[in-house]
Amino acid sequence: MGSVKKLAGQTLWYGVPTIASRFLGYLLSIFLFRLYGPVSTADITQVYALIPFLNILFTYGLETAYFRFAQTQSDTKTLYNTLTWSLVLSTLLFSALLLHFTTPLAQALSLGQNPEYFKWMVYILFFDTLSVLPFAQLRQTEQPRKYALIRVISVIVPILIVVYYLLICPPLYAQNPQSLLLWWYRPNIGVGYYIIANAVASALTFLLLFGQWKSVRLRFDPGLWKKTMVYAYPLVIVGFGGMINEMLSRLMYSKVLDLAELEEKRQLGIFGASYKVAVLITMFIQVFKMAAEPFFFKQSTQANAQRTYARVTKFFVIACCFMWLGIALNLPWIARLAYGKNYAEYAEGTSIIPILAMGSVFLGVYYNLSVWYKLTNKNWTGAWITIAGAVITVLLNLWWIPYFGYNGSAWATCICYFFMLIASYVLGQKHYRIPYAWKKLTAYLTIAILLYGVQQLTQVWVTHNVWVLTAVGVALFVGYAFFIARIERKELAGLPIIGKWMA
Repeated sequence: MGSVKKLAGQTLWYGVPTIASRFLGYLLSIFLFRLYGPVSTADITQVYALIPFLNILFTYGLETAYFRFAQTQSDTKTLYNTLTWSLVLSTLLFSALLLHFTTPLAQALSLGQNPEYFKWMVYILFFDTLSVLPFAQLRQTEQPRKYALIRVISVIVPILIVVYYLLICPPLYAQNPQSLLLWWYRPNIGVGYYIIANAVASALTFLLLFGQWKSVRLRFDPGLWKKTMVYAYPLVIVGFGGMINEMLSRLMYSKVLDLAELEEKRQLGIFGASYKVAVLITMFIQVFKMAAEPFFFKQSTQANAQRTYARVTKFFVIACCFMWLGIALNLPWIARLAYGKNYAEYAEGTSIIPILAMGSVFLGVYYNLSVWYKLTNKNWTGAWITIAGAVITVLLNLWWIPYFGYNGSAWATCICYFFMLIASYVLGQKHYRIPYAWKKLTAYLTIAILLYGVQQLTQVWVTHNVWVLTAVGVALFVGYAFFIARIERKELAGLPIIGKWMA
Protein backbone atom coordinates (compact mmCIF):
# COMPACT_ATOMS: atom_id res chain seq x y z
CA MET A 1 0.00 0.00 0.00
CA GLY A 2 2.97 2.32 0.60
CA SER A 3 3.71 2.74 -3.12
CA VAL A 4 0.06 3.39 -3.92
CA LYS A 5 -0.05 5.91 -1.09
CA LYS A 6 3.03 7.62 -2.56
CA LEU A 7 1.37 7.80 -5.99
CA ALA A 8 -1.76 9.23 -4.38
CA GLY A 9 0.35 11.85 -2.64
CA GLN A 10 2.20 12.76 -5.86
CA THR A 11 -1.10 12.90 -7.73
CA LEU A 12 -2.38 15.32 -5.11
CA TRP A 13 0.77 17.44 -5.39
CA TYR A 14 0.59 17.57 -9.16
CA GLY A 15 -3.15 17.18 -9.24
CA VAL A 16 -4.65 19.78 -6.93
CA PRO A 17 -2.84 22.81 -8.43
CA THR A 18 -2.98 21.35 -11.94
CA ILE A 19 -6.67 20.46 -11.70
CA ALA A 20 -7.27 23.93 -10.29
CA SER A 21 -5.41 25.52 -13.20
CA ARG A 22 -7.07 23.26 -15.76
CA PHE A 23 -10.46 23.87 -14.20
CA LEU A 24 -9.86 27.61 -14.49
CA GLY A 25 -8.98 27.05 -18.13
CA TYR A 26 -12.11 24.93 -18.48
CA LEU A 27 -14.21 27.74 -17.02
CA LEU A 28 -12.52 30.12 -19.43
CA SER A 29 -13.66 28.04 -22.42
CA ILE A 30 -17.15 27.68 -20.94
CA PHE A 31 -17.14 31.47 -20.57
CA LEU A 32 -17.07 31.71 -24.38
CA PHE A 33 -20.30 29.75 -24.67
CA ARG A 34 -22.00 32.24 -22.36
CA LEU A 35 -20.88 35.12 -24.60
CA TYR A 36 -21.13 33.61 -28.08
CA GLY A 37 -23.49 31.25 -29.87
CA PRO A 38 -22.55 27.97 -31.62
CA VAL A 39 -21.77 29.60 -34.99
CA SER A 40 -19.24 32.02 -33.46
CA THR A 41 -17.39 29.29 -31.51
CA ALA A 42 -17.21 26.77 -34.39
CA ASP A 43 -13.79 28.02 -35.62
CA ILE A 44 -12.42 27.89 -32.06
CA THR A 45 -13.59 24.26 -31.91
CA GLN A 46 -11.66 23.54 -35.12
CA VAL A 47 -8.45 25.14 -33.84
CA TYR A 48 -8.47 23.32 -30.51
CA ALA A 49 -9.27 20.03 -32.20
CA LEU A 50 -6.19 20.48 -34.41
CA ILE A 51 -3.71 21.46 -31.66
CA PRO A 52 -3.54 17.96 -30.04
CA PHE A 53 -2.76 16.40 -33.45
CA LEU A 54 0.09 18.79 -34.06
CA ASN A 55 1.32 18.40 -30.47
CA ILE A 56 1.96 14.71 -31.22
CA LEU A 57 3.96 15.65 -34.32
CA PHE A 58 5.94 18.38 -32.55
CA THR A 59 6.88 16.30 -29.46
CA TYR A 60 7.13 12.84 -31.20
CA GLY A 61 7.11 10.81 -27.98
CA LEU A 62 10.20 12.40 -26.40
CA GLU A 63 8.51 13.03 -23.06
CA THR A 64 7.78 9.34 -22.46
CA ALA A 65 11.19 8.40 -23.89
CA TYR A 66 12.83 10.73 -21.37
CA PHE A 67 11.07 9.02 -18.45
CA ARG A 68 11.91 5.57 -19.82
CA PHE A 69 15.64 6.16 -20.42
CA ALA A 70 16.12 8.22 -17.27
CA GLN A 71 15.68 4.93 -15.36
CA THR A 72 18.48 3.14 -17.21
CA GLN A 73 20.78 5.97 -18.28
CA SER A 74 23.43 6.84 -15.72
CA ASP A 75 24.17 10.19 -17.38
CA THR A 76 20.75 11.84 -17.31
CA LYS A 77 22.26 15.24 -18.18
CA THR A 78 23.44 13.96 -21.55
CA LEU A 79 20.01 12.39 -22.12
CA TYR A 80 18.27 15.67 -21.31
CA ASN A 81 20.60 17.71 -23.53
CA THR A 82 20.34 15.29 -26.45
CA LEU A 83 16.54 15.24 -26.42
CA THR A 84 16.31 18.98 -25.84
CA TRP A 85 18.40 19.86 -28.89
CA SER A 86 16.44 17.38 -30.98
CA LEU A 87 13.20 19.06 -29.90
CA VAL A 88 14.51 22.60 -30.47
CA LEU A 89 15.61 21.92 -34.04
CA SER A 90 12.46 20.01 -35.03
CA THR A 91 10.20 22.66 -33.45
CA LEU A 92 11.87 25.43 -35.44
CA LEU A 93 11.46 23.39 -38.64
CA PHE A 94 7.81 22.43 -38.11
CA SER A 95 6.81 25.95 -37.03
CA ALA A 96 8.48 27.53 -40.05
CA LEU A 97 6.69 25.15 -42.43
CA LEU A 98 3.27 25.77 -40.87
CA LEU A 99 3.72 29.54 -40.91
CA HIS A 100 4.86 29.45 -44.54
CA PHE A 101 1.74 27.51 -45.62
CA THR A 102 -0.71 29.28 -43.30
CA THR A 103 -3.16 30.44 -45.98
CA PRO A 104 -3.74 27.13 -47.85
CA LEU A 105 -3.81 25.14 -44.60
CA ALA A 106 -6.33 27.53 -43.02
CA GLN A 107 -8.57 27.23 -46.07
CA ALA A 108 -8.34 23.42 -46.02
CA LEU A 109 -9.44 23.44 -42.37
CA SER A 110 -12.44 25.71 -43.07
CA LEU A 111 -10.67 28.62 -41.38
CA GLY A 112 -10.43 30.70 -44.53
CA GLN A 113 -12.35 33.57 -42.93
CA ASN A 114 -9.94 33.63 -39.97
CA PRO A 115 -6.47 32.50 -41.18
CA GLU A 116 -4.90 34.45 -38.31
CA TYR A 117 -6.34 31.81 -35.95
CA PHE A 118 -4.03 29.27 -37.57
CA LYS A 119 -1.00 31.54 -37.19
CA TRP A 120 -1.70 32.17 -33.51
CA MET A 121 -2.14 28.43 -33.03
CA VAL A 122 1.40 27.84 -34.37
CA TYR A 123 2.78 30.22 -31.73
CA ILE A 124 1.01 28.18 -29.04
CA LEU A 125 2.51 24.97 -30.40
CA PHE A 126 6.00 26.49 -30.61
CA PHE A 127 6.21 27.56 -26.98
CA ASP A 128 4.26 24.58 -25.59
CA THR A 129 6.63 22.15 -27.31
CA LEU A 130 9.73 23.87 -25.96
CA SER A 131 8.24 23.57 -22.47
CA VAL A 132 7.63 19.81 -22.65
CA LEU A 133 11.05 18.52 -21.56
CA PRO A 134 11.60 21.17 -18.86
CA PHE A 135 8.27 20.16 -17.35
CA ALA A 136 9.24 16.48 -17.67
CA GLN A 137 12.48 17.17 -15.82
CA LEU A 138 10.54 18.80 -12.99
CA ARG A 139 8.35 15.69 -12.74
CA GLN A 140 11.29 13.29 -13.00
CA THR A 141 13.22 15.09 -10.25
CA GLU A 142 10.03 15.37 -8.17
CA GLN A 143 9.66 19.16 -8.00
CA PRO A 144 5.85 19.36 -7.95
CA ARG A 145 5.68 22.74 -6.21
CA LYS A 146 7.56 24.57 -8.96
CA TYR A 147 5.67 22.59 -11.56
CA ALA A 148 2.31 23.50 -10.03
CA LEU A 149 3.19 27.18 -9.56
CA ILE A 150 4.12 27.61 -13.23
CA ARG A 151 1.00 25.76 -14.36
CA VAL A 152 -1.27 27.95 -12.24
CA ILE A 153 0.37 31.16 -13.47
CA SER A 154 0.04 29.98 -17.07
CA VAL A 155 -3.74 29.73 -16.61
CA ILE A 156 -4.37 32.85 -14.56
CA VAL A 157 -2.74 35.05 -17.24
CA PRO A 158 -5.04 34.03 -20.14
CA ILE A 159 -8.07 34.33 -17.87
CA LEU A 160 -7.14 37.93 -17.12
CA ILE A 161 -6.54 38.63 -20.83
CA VAL A 162 -9.83 37.09 -21.96
CA VAL A 163 -11.88 38.76 -19.25
CA TYR A 164 -10.31 42.13 -20.06
CA TYR A 165 -10.64 41.99 -23.86
CA LEU A 166 -13.97 40.17 -24.12
CA LEU A 167 -15.84 41.46 -21.08
CA ILE A 168 -14.39 44.84 -20.11
CA CYS A 169 -13.22 46.32 -23.41
CA PRO A 170 -16.43 46.01 -25.52
CA PRO A 171 -18.61 48.28 -23.33
CA LEU A 172 -15.64 50.61 -22.78
CA TYR A 173 -15.13 50.84 -26.56
CA ALA A 174 -18.82 51.64 -27.05
CA GLN A 175 -18.57 54.56 -24.61
CA ASN A 176 -15.12 55.93 -25.56
CA PRO A 177 -13.28 54.38 -28.53
CA GLN A 178 -10.25 56.63 -27.89
CA SER A 179 -9.70 55.48 -24.30
CA LEU A 180 -6.10 54.68 -23.36
CA LEU A 181 -7.39 51.55 -21.61
CA LEU A 182 -8.19 50.04 -25.00
CA TRP A 183 -4.55 49.29 -25.79
CA TRP A 184 -4.34 46.72 -28.59
CA TYR A 185 -8.11 46.19 -28.57
CA ARG A 186 -9.66 45.46 -31.96
CA PRO A 187 -13.43 44.79 -31.96
CA ASN A 188 -13.16 42.62 -35.09
CA ILE A 189 -10.89 40.10 -33.30
CA GLY A 190 -13.73 39.13 -30.96
CA VAL A 191 -13.55 35.51 -29.86
CA GLY A 192 -10.04 35.32 -31.35
CA TYR A 193 -8.71 36.90 -28.15
CA TYR A 194 -9.19 33.46 -26.59
CA ILE A 195 -6.44 32.05 -28.86
CA ILE A 196 -4.24 35.12 -28.38
CA ALA A 197 -4.51 34.74 -24.60
CA ASN A 198 -3.37 31.12 -24.85
CA ALA A 199 -0.42 32.11 -27.05
CA VAL A 200 0.68 34.74 -24.50
CA ALA A 201 0.36 32.18 -21.68
CA SER A 202 2.45 29.63 -23.61
CA ALA A 203 5.21 32.21 -24.15
CA LEU A 204 5.12 33.17 -20.46
CA THR A 205 5.35 29.50 -19.42
CA PHE A 206 8.44 29.10 -21.59
CA LEU A 207 10.06 32.08 -19.84
CA LEU A 208 9.18 30.78 -16.36
CA LEU A 209 11.01 27.54 -17.16
CA PHE A 210 14.24 29.45 -17.74
CA GLY A 211 15.83 27.65 -14.78
CA GLN A 212 15.60 24.35 -16.68
CA TRP A 213 16.98 25.92 -19.85
CA LYS A 214 20.03 27.28 -18.00
CA SER A 215 21.18 23.72 -17.40
CA VAL A 216 21.14 22.84 -21.12
CA ARG A 217 24.59 22.38 -22.65
CA LEU A 218 25.72 21.84 -26.25
CA ARG A 219 25.88 18.07 -25.90
CA PHE A 220 24.37 15.63 -28.36
CA ASP A 221 24.85 11.86 -28.27
CA PRO A 222 23.85 10.42 -31.70
CA GLY A 223 23.85 6.83 -30.42
CA LEU A 224 21.60 7.68 -27.48
CA TRP A 225 19.34 9.73 -29.75
CA LYS A 226 18.86 6.74 -32.09
CA LYS A 227 17.92 4.51 -29.16
CA THR A 228 15.34 6.98 -27.90
CA MET A 229 13.89 7.39 -31.41
CA VAL A 230 13.50 3.62 -31.83
CA TYR A 231 11.58 3.60 -28.55
CA ALA A 232 9.62 6.79 -29.22
CA TYR A 233 8.45 6.65 -32.83
CA PRO A 234 5.80 3.94 -32.23
CA LEU A 235 4.44 6.26 -29.53
CA VAL A 236 3.91 8.89 -32.23
CA ILE A 237 1.59 6.44 -33.98
CA VAL A 238 -0.11 5.72 -30.66
CA GLY A 239 -0.49 9.44 -30.10
CA PHE A 240 -1.87 10.13 -33.56
CA GLY A 241 -4.28 7.24 -33.25
CA GLY A 242 -5.42 8.53 -29.88
CA MET A 243 -5.97 12.02 -31.27
CA ILE A 244 -7.88 10.59 -34.24
CA ASN A 245 -10.16 8.87 -31.78
CA GLU A 246 -10.58 11.99 -29.66
CA MET A 247 -10.45 14.91 -32.07
CA LEU A 248 -10.99 13.79 -35.66
CA SER A 249 -14.77 13.76 -35.33
CA ARG A 250 -14.78 17.55 -34.93
CA LEU A 251 -12.28 18.11 -37.74
CA MET A 252 -14.21 15.94 -40.20
CA TYR A 253 -17.71 16.88 -39.02
CA SER A 254 -18.38 19.63 -41.56
CA LYS A 255 -16.70 17.57 -44.30
CA VAL A 256 -19.07 14.63 -43.82
CA LEU A 257 -22.30 16.61 -43.48
CA ASP A 258 -23.99 18.08 -46.54
CA LEU A 259 -25.80 21.04 -44.98
CA ALA A 260 -25.80 24.81 -45.33
CA GLU A 261 -22.59 26.39 -43.97
CA LEU A 262 -24.29 28.15 -41.06
CA GLU A 263 -26.09 24.97 -40.00
CA GLU A 264 -22.85 22.99 -40.13
CA LYS A 265 -21.15 25.63 -37.99
CA ARG A 266 -24.09 25.64 -35.57
CA GLN A 267 -23.92 21.86 -35.11
CA LEU A 268 -20.13 21.91 -34.80
CA GLY A 269 -20.37 24.65 -32.15
CA ILE A 270 -22.88 22.56 -30.16
CA PHE A 271 -20.71 19.46 -30.56
CA GLY A 272 -17.62 21.32 -29.35
CA ALA A 273 -19.48 22.78 -26.37
CA SER A 274 -20.72 19.33 -25.32
CA TYR A 275 -17.15 18.02 -25.52
CA LYS A 276 -16.01 20.84 -23.24
CA VAL A 277 -18.54 19.91 -20.56
CA ALA A 278 -17.61 16.21 -20.80
CA VAL A 279 -13.87 16.98 -20.65
CA LEU A 280 -13.90 17.29 -16.84
CA ILE A 281 -13.04 13.60 -16.60
CA THR A 282 -10.30 14.00 -19.20
CA MET A 283 -8.69 16.68 -17.02
CA PHE A 284 -8.47 14.21 -14.14
CA ILE A 285 -6.99 11.56 -16.45
CA GLN A 286 -4.32 13.96 -17.71
CA VAL A 287 -3.35 14.95 -14.18
CA PHE A 288 -3.20 11.31 -13.11
CA LYS A 289 -0.91 10.51 -16.07
CA MET A 290 1.51 13.25 -15.01
CA ALA A 291 2.16 11.50 -11.72
CA ALA A 292 1.58 7.92 -12.89
CA GLU A 293 3.92 7.72 -15.90
CA PRO A 294 7.22 8.31 -14.02
CA PHE A 295 5.80 6.32 -11.07
CA PHE A 296 5.05 3.26 -13.23
CA PHE A 297 8.58 3.19 -14.65
CA LYS A 298 10.17 3.54 -11.21
CA GLN A 299 7.86 0.90 -9.73
CA SER A 300 8.71 -1.63 -12.48
CA THR A 301 11.88 -2.70 -10.65
CA GLN A 302 9.96 -3.69 -7.50
CA ALA A 303 8.98 -7.30 -6.79
CA ASN A 304 5.28 -6.51 -6.28
CA ALA A 305 4.96 -4.15 -9.26
CA GLN A 306 2.04 -5.99 -10.89
CA ARG A 307 0.01 -5.99 -7.69
CA THR A 308 0.65 -2.26 -7.30
CA TYR A 309 -0.53 -1.58 -10.87
CA ALA A 310 -3.72 -3.54 -10.18
CA ARG A 311 -4.46 -1.49 -7.05
CA VAL A 312 -3.74 1.77 -8.83
CA THR A 313 -6.18 0.82 -11.60
CA LYS A 314 -8.88 -0.07 -9.07
CA PHE A 315 -8.64 3.30 -7.33
CA PHE A 316 -8.54 5.02 -10.69
CA VAL A 317 -11.74 3.32 -11.88
CA ILE A 318 -13.52 4.17 -8.62
CA ALA A 319 -12.51 7.83 -8.96
CA CYS A 320 -13.70 7.88 -12.60
CA CYS A 321 -17.05 6.33 -11.64
CA PHE A 322 -17.63 9.10 -9.12
CA MET A 323 -16.67 11.78 -11.63
CA TRP A 324 -18.88 10.31 -14.34
CA LEU A 325 -21.84 10.05 -11.99
CA GLY A 326 -21.22 13.60 -10.77
CA ILE A 327 -21.48 14.88 -14.34
CA ALA A 328 -24.29 12.63 -15.58
CA LEU A 329 -26.59 13.05 -12.56
CA ASN A 330 -26.17 16.83 -12.42
CA LEU A 331 -26.55 17.65 -16.11
CA PRO A 332 -29.89 19.46 -15.55
CA TRP A 333 -28.11 22.35 -13.82
CA ILE A 334 -24.54 21.93 -15.13
CA ALA A 335 -25.72 22.72 -18.67
CA ARG A 336 -27.66 25.78 -17.53
CA LEU A 337 -24.67 27.01 -15.55
CA ALA A 338 -22.29 26.42 -18.44
CA TYR A 339 -24.30 28.00 -21.24
CA GLY A 340 -26.06 30.81 -19.38
CA LYS A 341 -28.24 32.96 -21.65
CA ASN A 342 -27.27 30.77 -24.64
CA TYR A 343 -28.62 27.59 -23.00
CA ALA A 344 -31.48 27.28 -25.51
CA GLU A 345 -28.98 27.24 -28.41
CA TYR A 346 -26.68 24.60 -26.89
CA ALA A 347 -29.18 22.49 -24.91
CA GLU A 348 -29.92 19.98 -27.67
CA GLY A 349 -26.38 18.61 -27.38
CA THR A 350 -26.49 17.77 -23.64
CA SER A 351 -27.73 14.23 -24.36
CA ILE A 352 -24.30 13.23 -25.71
CA ILE A 353 -22.36 14.48 -22.67
CA PRO A 354 -22.73 11.24 -20.59
CA ILE A 355 -21.74 9.21 -23.66
CA LEU A 356 -18.60 11.27 -24.26
CA ALA A 357 -17.78 11.23 -20.54
CA MET A 358 -18.05 7.43 -20.40
CA GLY A 359 -15.78 7.25 -23.43
CA SER A 360 -13.26 9.30 -21.41
CA VAL A 361 -13.54 6.78 -18.57
CA PHE A 362 -12.77 3.92 -20.98
CA LEU A 363 -9.83 5.91 -22.34
CA GLY A 364 -8.48 6.49 -18.83
CA VAL A 365 -8.69 2.79 -18.00
CA TYR A 366 -6.92 2.04 -21.29
CA TYR A 367 -4.08 4.38 -20.27
CA ASN A 368 -3.70 2.38 -17.06
CA LEU A 369 -3.72 -0.94 -18.88
CA SER A 370 -1.21 0.29 -21.48
CA VAL A 371 1.60 0.22 -18.91
CA TRP A 372 2.40 -3.35 -20.01
CA TYR A 373 3.62 -2.51 -23.52
CA LYS A 374 5.67 0.47 -22.33
CA LEU A 375 7.44 -1.67 -19.73
CA THR A 376 8.03 -4.61 -22.07
CA ASN A 377 9.16 -2.36 -24.97
CA LYS A 378 6.27 -3.59 -27.13
CA ASN A 379 5.22 -0.11 -28.18
CA TRP A 380 4.33 -1.35 -31.64
CA THR A 381 1.59 -3.49 -30.12
CA GLY A 382 0.18 -0.38 -28.50
CA ALA A 383 0.44 1.37 -31.85
CA TRP A 384 -1.56 -1.35 -33.58
CA ILE A 385 -4.28 -1.19 -30.92
CA THR A 386 -4.53 2.56 -31.39
CA ILE A 387 -4.53 2.25 -35.19
CA ALA A 388 -7.38 -0.26 -34.98
CA GLY A 389 -9.26 2.15 -32.72
CA ALA A 390 -8.64 4.98 -35.18
CA VAL A 391 -10.00 2.89 -38.07
CA ILE A 392 -13.14 2.15 -36.04
CA THR A 393 -13.52 5.86 -35.24
CA VAL A 394 -13.17 6.97 -38.87
CA LEU A 395 -15.51 4.30 -40.27
CA LEU A 396 -18.22 4.85 -37.65
CA ASN A 397 -18.04 8.63 -38.05
CA LEU A 398 -18.31 8.36 -41.83
CA TRP A 399 -21.27 6.00 -41.41
CA TRP A 400 -23.16 7.60 -38.52
CA ILE A 401 -22.59 11.39 -38.79
CA PRO A 402 -24.74 11.75 -41.96
CA TYR A 403 -27.60 9.91 -40.21
CA PHE A 404 -27.29 10.85 -36.53
CA GLY A 405 -25.07 13.96 -36.50
CA TYR A 406 -23.02 14.48 -33.36
CA ASN A 407 -24.99 11.75 -31.54
CA GLY A 408 -23.49 9.19 -33.90
CA SER A 409 -20.03 10.67 -33.44
CA ALA A 410 -20.33 10.50 -29.64
CA TRP A 411 -21.25 6.81 -29.76
CA ALA A 412 -18.39 6.15 -32.20
CA THR A 413 -15.93 7.67 -29.70
CA CYS A 414 -17.29 5.62 -26.81
CA ILE A 415 -17.25 2.34 -28.75
CA CYS A 416 -13.71 2.97 -30.00
CA TYR A 417 -12.31 3.50 -26.49
CA PHE A 418 -14.13 0.44 -25.18
CA PHE A 419 -12.56 -1.65 -27.95
CA MET A 420 -9.08 -0.33 -27.12
CA LEU A 421 -9.60 -1.08 -23.42
CA ILE A 422 -10.59 -4.70 -24.13
CA ALA A 423 -7.79 -5.24 -26.66
CA SER A 424 -5.13 -3.86 -24.31
CA TYR A 425 -6.40 -5.99 -21.41
CA VAL A 426 -6.44 -9.24 -23.41
CA LEU A 427 -3.01 -8.72 -24.97
CA GLY A 428 -1.52 -7.36 -21.75
CA GLN A 429 -2.50 -10.45 -19.78
CA LYS A 430 -0.58 -12.57 -22.29
CA HIS A 431 2.66 -10.56 -22.21
CA TYR A 432 2.69 -8.98 -18.72
CA ARG A 433 0.08 -10.47 -16.43
CA ILE A 434 -1.42 -8.08 -13.87
CA PRO A 435 -4.04 -9.31 -11.36
CA TYR A 436 -6.75 -6.73 -12.08
CA ALA A 437 -10.00 -7.11 -10.13
CA TRP A 438 -11.89 -6.90 -13.40
CA LYS A 439 -15.16 -8.43 -12.14
CA LYS A 440 -15.43 -5.92 -9.32
CA LEU A 441 -14.48 -2.98 -11.55
CA THR A 442 -17.00 -4.03 -14.21
CA ALA A 443 -19.67 -4.15 -11.50
CA TYR A 444 -18.78 -0.63 -10.30
CA LEU A 445 -19.08 0.77 -13.83
CA THR A 446 -22.33 -1.09 -14.52
CA ILE A 447 -23.95 0.10 -11.29
CA ALA A 448 -22.97 3.70 -12.05
CA ILE A 449 -24.62 3.47 -15.49
CA LEU A 450 -27.76 1.88 -13.99
CA LEU A 451 -28.07 4.69 -11.43
CA TYR A 452 -27.98 7.24 -14.24
CA GLY A 453 -30.68 5.17 -15.97
CA VAL A 454 -32.85 5.48 -12.85
CA GLN A 455 -32.63 9.27 -13.02
CA GLN A 456 -33.49 9.24 -16.73
CA LEU A 457 -36.54 7.07 -16.09
CA THR A 458 -37.58 9.55 -13.40
CA GLN A 459 -37.38 12.31 -16.02
CA VAL A 460 -39.42 10.30 -18.54
CA TRP A 461 -42.10 8.87 -16.23
CA VAL A 462 -42.32 11.29 -13.30
CA THR A 463 -41.21 14.91 -13.88
CA HIS A 464 -38.97 17.26 -15.87
CA ASN A 465 -38.53 19.59 -12.89
CA VAL A 466 -34.81 20.46 -12.57
CA TRP A 467 -34.86 20.55 -8.77
CA VAL A 468 -36.56 17.17 -8.43
CA LEU A 469 -34.12 15.58 -10.89
CA THR A 470 -31.19 17.16 -9.03
CA ALA A 471 -32.49 15.82 -5.70
CA VAL A 472 -32.82 12.33 -7.17
CA GLY A 473 -29.30 12.63 -8.58
CA VAL A 474 -27.84 13.68 -5.21
CA ALA A 475 -29.57 10.77 -3.46
CA LEU A 476 -28.26 8.27 -6.01
CA PHE A 477 -24.74 9.70 -5.81
CA VAL A 478 -24.66 9.52 -1.99
CA GLY A 479 -26.00 5.97 -2.09
CA TYR A 480 -23.26 4.96 -4.51
CA ALA A 481 -20.62 6.57 -2.27
CA PHE A 482 -21.81 4.60 0.75
CA PHE A 483 -21.85 1.41 -1.32
CA ILE A 484 -18.23 1.88 -2.49
CA ALA A 485 -17.09 2.90 1.01
CA ARG A 486 -18.58 -0.26 2.48
CA ILE A 487 -17.01 -2.58 -0.11
CA GLU A 488 -13.57 -0.91 -0.20
CA ARG A 489 -13.31 0.21 3.43
CA LYS A 490 -9.99 -1.51 4.17
CA GLU A 491 -8.34 -0.33 0.95
CA LEU A 492 -9.55 3.26 1.25
CA ALA A 493 -8.39 3.49 4.85
CA GLY A 494 -4.77 3.38 3.67
CA LEU A 495 -5.03 6.42 1.39
CA PRO A 496 -4.09 9.98 2.38
CA ILE A 497 -6.96 12.29 3.39
CA ILE A 498 -9.67 9.74 2.50
CA GLY A 499 -8.18 7.29 4.98
CA LYS A 500 -8.86 9.65 7.90
CA TRP A 501 -12.55 9.71 7.06
CA MET A 502 -12.67 5.93 6.68
CA ALA A 503 -11.01 5.50 10.08
